[in-house]
Amino acid sequence: MIKRLSLCIVALLAAIASWASSPVSFEASAPLLVAAGENFRIEFTVNAEPERNSFEAPTFEGFQLVAGPVTSRGSNMYIVNGSMEKTEYHTYTYVLQGSAKGKYTIGSAAIAVDGKSYRTQPVTIEVVDEGGSQQQGGAAASGARSADKAIGANDLLMRLTVNKTDVFKGEPVVASLKLYKRVSLLGSEGAKFPSFNGFWTQELDSENNMWQRETYDGRIYETLVVREYLLYPQQTGKLRIDPAEMTVVAQIVVPGSSRGFDPFFDQPDVMEVRRKLTTAPVEINVKELPAGAPSSFSGAVGRFTMDATPPASNFTANSAATYTVKISGTGNLPFVQAPALSLPSSFELYDVKTTESLKNSLQGISGYRQFEYPFIARAEGEYDIPAVEFTYFDPAQLQYVTLSSRELALTIDPDASGGLSGAPVIGGVSKEEVKLLGQDIRFIKLGSAGLRPVRSVFVGSAGYWTCLALLLALFTGASIYLRKRIKEMQNVTLIRGKRANRVALQRFRAAAKYMDQNDQHGFYEEMLRALWGYMSDKLNIPVANLTKENVREELRKRHIASETIQQFIDIIIACDEAQYSPMASAQMNEVYAEGVNIISELESTLKK
Repeated sequence: MIKRLSLCIVALLAAIASWASSPVSFEASAPLLVAAGENFRIEFTVNAEPERNSFEAPTFEGFQLVAGPVTSRGSNMYIVNGSMEKTEYHTYTYVLQGSAKGKYTIGSAAIAVDGKSYRTQPVTIEVVDEGGSQQQGGAAASGARSADKAIGANDLLMRLTVNKTDVFKGEPVVASLKLYKRVSLLGSEGAKFPSFNGFWTQELDSENNMWQRETYDGRIYETLVVREYLLYPQQTGKLRIDPAEMTVVAQIVVPGSSRGFDPFFDQPDVMEVRRKLTTAPVEINVKELPAGAPSSFSGAVGRFTMDATPPASNFTANSAATYTVKISGTGNLPFVQAPALSLPSSFELYDVKTTESLKNSLQGISGYRQFEYPFIARAEGEYDIPAVEFTYFDPAQLQYVTLSSRELALTIDPDASGGLSGAPVIGGVSKEEVKLLGQDIRFIKLGSAGLRPVRSVFVGSAGYWTCLALLLALFTGASIYLRKRIKEMQNVTLIRGKRANRVALQRFRAAAKYMDQNDQHGFYEEMLRALWGYMSDKLNIPVANLTKENVREELRKRHIASETIQQFIDIIIACDEAQYSPMASAQMNEVYAEGVNIISELESTLKK
């Protein structure tokens, strides 16, 4: 009990120390955008126990104080990786109202914790005049709308916006599906998103996945980006993005007719209203790329760089080499194709290996695509490899840009067998000038073909029949062995007897580990398991039915010497006494050696 109490006190002191060591923070939070005449809250929160009556509120210049302050406190306690942590907070809440359009700054609030003063950062709030919609918007924000009018036409909106409506083919367009609300939402009940016909589409991870305030059409809304897409037009002309649809469930406040409204404690009635929202269709004008594109242009649009890594300028014939081209930048990278690499006809060019690393963003797809051109030079000589060219269209500059590597001079030396130098010329065409067609065509063999007739066949010969006889004998032997093996596996008694020694050795190893750890109880318990288990498997008697007497009788039937039987019984007795009598004089080393020896002796005798 004293030990447990001490551990609890230590844990409590550690927890108190961790709480006390947490840094003190004092912060103010309020919406950055409000409507004129709208009630809103501003909260000042400190994460520690403040001194009594030390809170000093700012003047709230430019705003009308509706209610407050209301003080609340709370704490969160949780355990992380075995250590207890606690978060405590005290909050001072005010309800304010902005009356005139403009930007106003609420000054710093002050508070004292443990004799030290802390202040919040000033908060700047913009007040927007919504004009004729002020009354309707304020009612939605404060929950004072009558149930018969439910939701205004502009209280819930969904819009699909694009950053460009006039682009070139292959130029990226960012489409954002955004939800606008001026009432409380409980959730949605299904949505239908556009199919984006004529575009290659990539959905983006939305960076603005939190509700934010912004103005639209002279009104203040809470907005949420539902989805964002990166669109690459694949056709020219007018491409239409179909409307998106979503059904949302709004919560409307219906206050009581005979009671006033308290911004902190009033509990008005609520009702659920479903509203189907639909976006307007959007048209994108996709222009054809300008005429006069270079031959090295394959459809890349954006802004890119090219790095070329040529092979060594000198290597031997019939050896492999690789030419690497890396295209990096931002644009329609997934559509970038490998630039053309021109090699002499005596070079074998294999399939191009492509690797890529791409990242989606609002600016487009950025990263790189790397192309590796493996080839083999078959003939020695001096060769000039033309420069590799890559052309892309830059929408910002409205022009084609061609990137080029440097020309490469290769020296191919003869290989160990003399290379392919001195190749004969037939009909004005040298061996190096013969192109490889497909995979198998090589230079025509010259001279005598060296054909000879085959005078005998293998089928029906003496060797043929000898092989068949050997296969038949092998099959017969394998069949006899497998049948014998299956029969032995079905004999449970035989299997247990064969595995008895192996199981005993495993238990002796476990006992040796306990002996090294000086664990006397574990050692003798494992020794008894090894000895009794060996007898159970060898004599085919369950361990529960084994006694010293029936073991003695069974071993006599198998013509085991009386001295050996008595030695086995003595080891059993010694282990029993040492296991339950801590003062026993038996030594673990001696018992272990005797146990291993007796099992080895019994195994060699019982096998005969």
